[in-house]
Amino acid sequence: MPGEGPFMLVAQDGRVIQWSAAAEETLGWTAQEAVGRHIGELVARAVDDEGGWTSAVLEALSACSPMIFHVLDADLRVLRLGGVSVEGPACPVSVTGGMFPEVYGLAALAEEKVARGVLRTGEPVVDHVVRARLPGDPRARHYSLSYIRVDNLHDGMQGLVVLALDVTDRVRAVQRLTVLEAVRDSVGEQLDVIAVCRALTDAVVPGFCGVTVVEVIDGVVRGEDPPLAPVDGDVQLLRAAFRGVVSAHPVGEVSRLPDATPFSRVLTDLRPRLVPVTPDALWLSADPARAAAIAQSDAHSLIVAPLALRGQAMGMVSFYRRGSEEPFEERDLDLTADVCAHAALSIDNARRFARERTIAATLKRRLLPQRPAATSTVDIARLHLPGPGAGGAWFDVIELSGARTALVLGDVAGRGVATATVMGQLRTVIHSLAALDLPPDELMARLSDTATRLAGERAALPAGDSLHAEPLTAGCLIAVYDAVDQHCTIVRAGLSDPYVVYPDGRAALVPVPEGPVLAGPCHAPFPATTVELPEGTTLALNNEDLLIPTTGQVGALLVAGAEDSLDEVCDTVAYALRDRDESEKLLLLARVKALPADRVMIVTLPTRNEAAPLARAATRRQLAAWNIPEEGAFTAELVVSELVGNAVRYGAPPLQLRLVLDRHLTCEVHDAAQCAPHLKHARTVDEDGRGLFIIASLADNWGTRYGPDGKTVWAQLSASPPS
Repeated sequence: MPGEGPFMLVAQDGRVIQWSAAAEETLGWTAQEAVGRHIGELVARAVDDEGGWTSAVLEALSACSPMIFHVLDADLRVLRLGGVSVEGPACPVSVTGGMFPEVYGLAALAEEKVARGVLRTGEPVVDHVVRARLPGDPRARHYSLSYIRVDNLHDGMQGLVVLALDVTDRVRAVQRLTVLEAVRDSVGEQLDVIAVCRALTDAVVPGFCGVTVVEVIDGVVRGEDPPLAPVDGDVQLLRAAFRGVVSAHPVGEVSRLPDATPFSRVLTDLRPRLVPVTPDALWLSADPARAAAIAQSDAHSLIVAPLALRGQAMGMVSFYRRGSEEPFEERDLDLTADVCAHAALSIDNARRFARERTIAATLKRRLLPQRPAATSTVDIARLHLPGPGAGGAWFDVIELSGARTALVLGDVAGRGVATATVMGQLRTVIHSLAALDLPPDELMARLSDTATRLAGERAALPAGDSLHAEPLTAGCLIAVYDAVDQHCTIVRAGLSDPYVVYPDGRAALVPVPEGPVLAGPCHAPFPATTVELPEGTTLALNNEDLLIPTTGQVGALLVAGAEDSLDEVCDTVAYALRDRDESEKLLLLARVKALPADRVMIVTLPTRNEAAPLARAATRRQLAAWNIPEEGAFTAELVVSELVGNAVRYGAPPLQLRLVLDRHLTCEVHDAAQCAPHLKHARTVDEDGRGLFIIASLADNWGTRYGPDGKTVWAQLSASPPS
């Protein structure tokens, strides 16, 4: 006690932090001289000042210090010993006369080098931490050694004062804190369950243990909800990660846990367990493979801890110490609980992301066309590399009237369910607008209007909604190929230029003026470009600048595969891009064909009443040449008659009839008027107004297409020549 003799306080690093008046009176040093000094300096000074061992001083210092004092001669032999009681395991017994490094079982050469360096230079070494195992102590301990030179030990001979402080608890506490910080720094940055488990094993081996096994309930990896404890014995666990010497089961194996083992018990009550590993342990017989691996790895101590959150079990972690590693202590259970709690939260985040990713991917698969639409004038193939998660890239192939085909490729920024939903909305709008037969630039403008409205709805969400801070942007490219005229009209919003490979081997980017991104702040127009595409030309659309000439790789592959099937070309490109999966990539290839000239009939008609009979006669002759069955020919004549009659009555010259035979028979009448025809449901007593109603009743599809020189009213019939 402070009032019962010389009193001082010594910090764990050996520095004096308090020096009483009694200590000053007894030991002869003022508080100003003592405070802040290392206790070893005071011991050395006591020895040096008196020319030998000053019992009163050393006893006083020993009574107030948790250290063991050693006085060594120049040969590093122990002359005197003092300090904490020699009855404890932290203090060596009967060491006088022995070599100091040998007393503590230290690495003799390394420790002798430190001691002789102090003897040579006089510079003290303070808080030199070593690991040692003293005789009679079953566990190794950590000691903080401080060396101070004494210049007048006996008759002017040099020596050393060495202070040893048992800092085992401090070192192990620091080790535990280091492990916990490593786990918190590295575990949780990943949004993949397996990656989280691997990061956990890397963070704890070898700093905390020699072997770690992470096993996760199989459904959790796929994003399913974890079961509540106690977990049913039939639940399958996936060995998600392992780091150590010998593994009982390969990583990736799915199996059921044997009953009556610490592992099955942990998933019953979610309580961590410290389990001594002995050859006669009953639980080892329940899992022979695990028992064999434990024996081969020389494991002797085990902690099994659950991966659990809110009473739900996601798996467990097994920590093993082996060989010369210290057995686990009860206090290690607290560390494993903290480590596994952090890992469980990270796994749950990854599981939720996996579930959302699965939902988004499923939603996207349902929204996208399973196979490109087949047309007789365009061969289609597509390459889709999803990348991590479900993105917003999509494509469409839409058959239009008059042997025309619309190719659409788009990309919504972002990932997840919300992105896939927007992608589906825009794709639906494209199909609806395509049915109106709008020009590509107008089609893109209306699509952008829809995207802007969707972006406004997102911006109006409450501030707490995660989507509120994510602006909606998207890119799109629309190309309409006309197999009769062999030209293609292209308009783009944000995406890169398309790429063409001609039949003669020439290849180039098509310079299409870039319009603003969909739902972007700019409301500039979307200018269209029309290019000639000879038969056999391959048109490539992409969302990731894969065809920029400076990269060259994909474009060169398209040129090299000009005579291969498009599916083979996609495979070749996929092989070349196998290491570039950091983002979603979509490549749409279209190889065009011309509609044979004998499948098109064009007739210029007068604007008088004789136009309808002339049109019917020309239609009859052409359908006979095409071997259209009589029933189909009669329907086509009637539809042509009504189309021409409507144009004569409401249109403007010149009038032109065009028949196109592809997979369907398309009847078109063009006039110079811009007014839209109106479908009326005529009453029984009405003498007119039935034309378009009849056309709508007889045709599979019909519509109006506008151009700079007027409009074209068309009707599509299923009539086709017999096979």
